[in-house]
Amino acid sequence: MDFSQADEVRFELKKDTQSGRYADVRVYATKPMFEKMRQDTTLQQAANAATLPGIVGKVMVMPDGHQGYGFPVGGVVAFDAEDGIISPGSIGFDINCGVRLIKTDLTEKEVRPKLAHLMDRLFANVPSGVGSKLKLGVTASDLKKVAEEGAGHMISKGFGFKDDIERMEENGTVMGADIDKVSQMARKRGLEALGTLGAGNHFLEVQVIDRIFEQKVAKAYGLQEGQVVIMVHTGSRGFGHQICSDYLKVLVEYQRKNNIKIVDPELSYAAIGSKEAEDYLGAMNAAVNFAFTNRQIITNSIRKSFEETFSKGADALGMDILYDVAHNIAKYEEHEYEGKNVNVYVHRKGATRAFSKGRDEIPKVYRGVGQPVIIPGSMGTASYVLCGKEGAMKETFGSTCHGSGRLMSRHQAIREIPAEKTFGDLEKKHIEIRVRTRKLISEEAEWAYKNVDEVVKVVEMAGLSDIVSRNVPIGVAKG
Repeated sequence: MDFSQADEVRFELKKDTQSGRYADVRVYATKPMFEKMRQDTTLQQAANAATLPGIVGKVMVMPDGHQGYGFPVGGVVAFDAEDGIISPGSIGFDINCGVRLIKTDLTEKEVRPKLAHLMDRLFANVPSGVGSKLKLGVTASDLKKVAEEGAGHMISKGFGFKDDIERMEENGTVMGADIDKVSQMARKRGLEALGTLGAGNHFLEVQVIDRIFEQKVAKAYGLQEGQVVIMVHTGSRGFGHQICSDYLKVLVEYQRKNNIKIVDPELSYAAIGSKEAEDYLGAMNAAVNFAFTNRQIITNSIRKSFEETFSKGADALGMDILYDVAHNIAKYEEHEYEGKNVNVYVHRKGATRAFSKGRDEIPKVYRGVGQPVIIPGSMGTASYVLCGKEGAMKETFGSTCHGSGRLMSRHQAIREIPAEKTFGDLEKKHIEIRVRTRKLISEEAEWAYKNVDEVVKVVEMAGLSDIVSRNVPIGVAKG
């Protein structure tokens, strides 16, 4: 494919109507990152997506981009809200996989002597691993309320502080969720999964802020050097995965019924306004609300673990949420495009909303500086807090990267990275590790991922986000 390099961190593929590509493709990357993307199907998947109908603007790939199901992980595309489509493959199986950061008033010096005990309590109170369960006694009626009302339902039942809801994307609830559009199998998988971390790249980390880059923004966010924070990365668990699987089958039939030919069946879609699209959106939004609630219940368990360890209440420990962001989602949003306000469904798959200051969607406390963006690294490396910038609003429909992005498949990592290598590296860095299976250590090893420092540098150079803080792990819990 004939990509050209526009500048140091932008690569462009122009639309070609003869080839069926009706939108340009833009990749944000350094030259080495871009060449690495050539080695898998990332660029081809982005070009395939450019053949879909109803695209507004470009198909975009962030620097953490790598091949996914149909659409690259790290991809962003917006479809016209009236004449466009909804494409589950451009959203992902783990609907509303996302990241939350919880602050404390504690310092590393205060936490280190009790770190092993704290990690034990966190590992006990936050179930992790494939099929993990938390016995909350959730009923079918509760599940309906969670799916349709979001995190606020569980907060009203005592699972959090009242103002937690103000520190979440969409205030922890998207409208239009409909449990009746969710299969019985998905509901069954969701009943016992609330409050659990799951497996794969999901994790819970105790981190220390080791560097502040933007003092004014950090002050607005309540962040400072030496502060201990907790990062949670998880999503809608089997509930969301089953919803995606169910509707991919529905949309394959939709394509056949309507005689729609697409370059890749994994990009199956339904036209906005069709019954299939509306049904999927109702179910997808239920999974979005489920994931916000899942992270809320985990937050409650984290606070409980700190209370058990430090013999103080979570409020006395300053355990407020900084923010909670989604990075596998399609959202109805209004943006300015070519001088006009347009309504679009922005599909972000392994990409994070990064709205600049002034947008009403940002909590009032952050509206004067911009939305917090939380970027996890790989196991044993730094993670980052970024801030949305005007450049993202102009170029990417208010979007930026979501993490470091895989370099190796899970199978390759298991073959090539011995667990002992990762355990030894974490020990040298004085990081406490709790993990259910040794195999996961290899799958999620640092060397299986891109360098997160380079990834966030690219989005900063591109003007999409500013780097606010770098956080380094001192304790890691995984499935």
